[in-house]
Amino acid sequence: MASNNNKVVELEQVVVRFAGDSGDGMQLTGSLFSDSTAFAGNDFATFPDYPAEIRAPQGTVSGVSGFQIHFGRKSVYTSGDLADVLVAMNPASLKANMRWIKKQGLIIIDSDNFSDKWLEKAGYTSDPTTDGSLDGYRVIRTPVSSLTKEAVKHLNLDIKTTLKTKNMFALGMVMFMFSREPNVINEYFEKKFASNPLVVEANKAVLAAGYNYADTMEIVGYVYKVNPAPLDKGKYRNITGNVATAWGFIAAADRAKRPLFLGSYPITPATEILQELSYHKSLGVKAFQAEDEIAGIVSAIGASFTGSLAITTTSGPGLSLKSEAIGLAVMTELPLVIVDVQRGGPSTGLPTKSEQSDLLQALYGRNGEAPVIILAAQSPSDCFYSAFEAAKLSLEHMTPAILLTDGSLANGSEVFKIPAVAELPEIHPPLAEANDPEYKPYRRDPVKLNRKWAIPGTPGLRHRVGGLEKEDVSGNVSHDPLNHQKMILLREEKVMRVANYIPEQSVFGPESAELLVVSWGGTYGVMRTVVEQMQEAGHFIALAHFKYIMPLPKNTEEVLGRYKKIIVCEINNGQFVKYLKINYPQFKYHQYNKIQGLPFLVAELREQFEKLLNA
Repeated sequence: MASNNNKVVELEQVVVRFAGDSGDGMQLTGSLFSDSTAFAGNDFATFPDYPAEIRAPQGTVSGVSGFQIHFGRKSVYTSGDLADVLVAMNPASLKANMRWIKKQGLIIIDSDNFSDKWLEKAGYTSDPTTDGSLDGYRVIRTPVSSLTKEAVKHLNLDIKTTLKTKNMFALGMVMFMFSREPNVINEYFEKKFASNPLVVEANKAVLAAGYNYADTMEIVGYVYKVNPAPLDKGKYRNITGNVATAWGFIAAADRAKRPLFLGSYPITPATEILQELSYHKSLGVKAFQAEDEIAGIVSAIGASFTGSLAITTTSGPGLSLKSEAIGLAVMTELPLVIVDVQRGGPSTGLPTKSEQSDLLQALYGRNGEAPVIILAAQSPSDCFYSAFEAAKLSLEHMTPAILLTDGSLANGSEVFKIPAVAELPEIHPPLAEANDPEYKPYRRDPVKLNRKWAIPGTPGLRHRVGGLEKEDVSGNVSHDPLNHQKMILLREEKVMRVANYIPEQSVFGPESAELLVVSWGGTYGVMRTVVEQMQEAGHFIALAHFKYIMPLPKNTEEVLGRYKKIIVCEINNGQFVKYLKINYPQFKYHQYNKIQGLPFLVAELREQFEKLLNA
């Protein structure tokens, strides 16, 4: 812990940003600091930011990788606007991140990397640490690379292996600054590199060297302390959205008493769901890595036909390829959950950046009339509950569901209270009983309009389903025009009746106010933060954040009608607002859209809302 010479300063909340070259291990550094933050009992949210290029030119701005964490003793909903502390491992990372650091902020740099060679690669014509560019900031120049070499010289490692550990020196410094014990990080080394004790020893030594350097050099003269957040009792962990999504499906399969099958093709930023589920064969999970997107979804449809909770995961480009097969699942009226982890588009677009740009594709991107249930997760931990809910609705209503998450949720992380699976709602798929003399493939429940799920091999339930239009009740192939229209309307009405089984739309704030902010999906945290701040400042403002997209909650029209002004905010060019205009054209909608592969900032949203309130 801190020496007696360092004054302890208590803080309510802090934003720390780690930045370096793609090979500097900034994502791991940030993740480990997040683990220590969870262990310390703080609430937090993270934002990993990394380039799409696999091997971006070393030392260039295009190759900079960053990781930001916002933590505090109160509820944290966003990864923060600007950083209080920036760790910059080279000139390029400093240049790329200067707009993300507060004035008077603390900047820690690896002075060994600020040579003429690396300054030129980053596009600097002079050294920003000496030419006055950083006036107003608190700059700590630390020879990180040299001190890393010194810390492990007794291990006789090669230079490449040695420098791979320098991120741990920077992490050690930050750990000391925020009064964190390194034990939780050392435990990670012992588990991760159990087969290579030398690597364990090297990382421990470098972490300790950074920690002790910050202590003995008294780099800022004091240490910071952020007291634990008042979290409810329970078991917590640091979780990313992709891992939470995978766990949500495992829980849903348990509550539905159905085997879980995933058929998927790897694609950024959804791949980790496939990876996580592949680790859980002991729980009965079958994870199939297909040769392409189409094979992934049709294998899942086959698994659904045989009685599994069937999942397929993808991102925007893959959702395009899956569109015909989604229509097959609609026609056969089989349960299927398609997870779309949205990224910047179109085409290959921005693979590592986040957008909300697939909503219209999810709503309308299929041939014919093929409506599906659509949900949108709102935070990394909510990915668990959204995956569970998507599976529940799909299974109980016998129709496909699309779960929209995005890159910021998938890779971002936050504190997650692990629920008891036995306390989650039961899921009741409409399974057909053996030898039921009344069974017909398309005989429907009069309330939900869902058909029975007949598992192949069940005595007396032989039947046929497929992609050709089916005759109502019997399931025979039919080209009758009146039957076709009837089946189209039945399938649509079945999805619309899901509105009877989802919560009504809630509003954060007064039931009527001057301004209603409308948002959906992964922007919840920043919207909640800015609306809460403005309410505390005396503004009459409320937030309606939508999780259920298709169908919309039954009270949506009533909610929208209570407010004088409505502004719809999205990380796209206005897709949800178009959908609202189609369904509720009587209202006037203002828009604020951002399409930069970056999340909304609290400051920019507040500026827009105040303008609208003052107009």
